[in-house]
Amino acid sequence: MKALILRATLVVLLALPLGGCLFRSHKPQVLLTNQPLKTATIEQLAAFINEQAGKVKTLNATVNIAASTGGSKKGKITDYKEIKGYILVRQPNMLRMIGLMPIVRNRAFDMVSDGQNFKLWIPPQNKFVIGSNTVGHPSQNPMENLRPQHIYESLLLHQIDPEHDIAVLEQGNQTIQDPKTKKSVLQPDYVVDVVTRVDQTWYLSRRITFSRVDLMPIRQRVYDRNGYVATDARYEGFKDYNGLAFPSTINIWRPQEEYSVTLIIEKLTINQPLTDEQFALNQPPGAQVVDLSKRSTTANNASPPSR
Repeated sequence: MKALILRATLVVLLALPLGGCLFRSHKPQVLLTNQPLKTATIEQLAAFINEQAGKVKTLNATVNIAASTGGSKKGKITDYKEIKGYILVRQPNMLRMIGLMPIVRNRAFDMVSDGQNFKLWIPPQNKFVIGSNTVGHPSQNPMENLRPQHIYESLLLHQIDPEHDIAVLEQGNQTIQDPKTKKSVLQPDYVVDVVTRVDQTWYLSRRITFSRVDLMPIRQRVYDRNGYVATDARYEGFKDYNGLAFPSTINIWRPQEEYSVTLIIEKLTINQPLTDEQFALNQPPGAQVVDLSKRSTTANNASPPSR
C-alpha cells in the first residue's frame, strides 16, 4: 500500500510542471559579462605584485586631492574642496605629502612620516602635530585621524614576503555597468588573499582584487589584527611609466574613522633621487605643538565618569 502511495505521489509531482501553473520563467536581473577574460595563476599574480613593487625606489607626484568625512556613524557626509598637492615617497617607508590652498597656493598642510611616526604642520591653524602612525585614540574630527601611513600603504602594492606571508587565490565577481547596454552585469575577478604571520599568529592582512579584463589590480583592502577593514583603496586608469603600471586615480576609504581621500595623479616621476632634506619637516617658531601620543595616554588613563 505504501509503495502504491509513493508511486502515485511521484507521478503527480512529475506531472505538475507540464501544467505550467505552478512555476514561471524570468530572465536573471544581473547577467554575466560577455567581455573576453584573461586567466592567471596565484604564482603569476604574486609575481606581478612583487615585480611592480620592486620597481619603485622613489616616487614624485603632482596630484589633486579631494577629501570627505562621515558616513553611517555620523549620519552625514561632508565634502571638502579639491586642492592641489605633492607626494614624495622613498622606499622603504618615507612619505611626504603637501596640500596647497585654492587660488593663493599657500600651504594648507605639510605632512611627513618615517613609517613609525609622523609630523603635520597646519599653517592656517598655526599647529604642529606629532605622533605615531597608529591611531591610538580616534578623534571626533575624522580628518585629525589622517596618517601618512594610510596614504603610503594605498599608493603602492607592497611585496608579498615569502618568509612571513602566504598568498591564496580566490575566484570572485564584481558588479559593473556594461558600457554598451548600461545594464548591471557580473564580471569575474581574481582576489589574492595575503595571510601574514606576526608573533607566531596568522591573520588576513590584505585582499588584492584583479580585473579579469586586463589583470590589473583594481582594489586593495588592508585589514587590522582583529579582522576589520582598516583601509579600502580602489584604483582606476592605469598608465605605463617605463614598465611600471600606475593608476591615475586612487580612492582611499578608512571605514573605521569614516574619511576618504581621492588622489588624481597629474604628473608622476619614478625613481628620481630624493634627499633626506626633502623629507625634513621642522617645527616652525611659535607654532602650537600637539603631541597625539600624550593625548592618547591621557585619554587612556582618565578615570571613568561618575554616575
